[in-house]
Amino acid sequence: MLLLGSLAAGYAAAHAGGEGGPDAARWIYGAGAMVASVVWFTALGYGARLLAPVFARPGAWRVLDGAIAVVMATIGVSLLLGG
Repeated sequence: MLLLGSLAAGYAAAHAGGEGGPDAARWIYGAGAMVASVVWFTALGYGARLLAPVFARPGAWRVLDGAIAVVMATIGVSLLLGG
């Protein structure tokens, strides 16, 4: 919650000129973050239930691990190259 508050305060300070002032922007940002969190974790829960039969096979885990490895390697290389 502290991190969310820090982000909301920084966002509000950057967008203080809007309607309602910085307090309104901070509350809108916080409400949006909470809604996004509820949607994300709900989708994650339903997705886990729907994909449980797929991930019952070891090959599916290898494919997922390989995809994660490619993403991490891509991020690492881009960071090394200054991108």
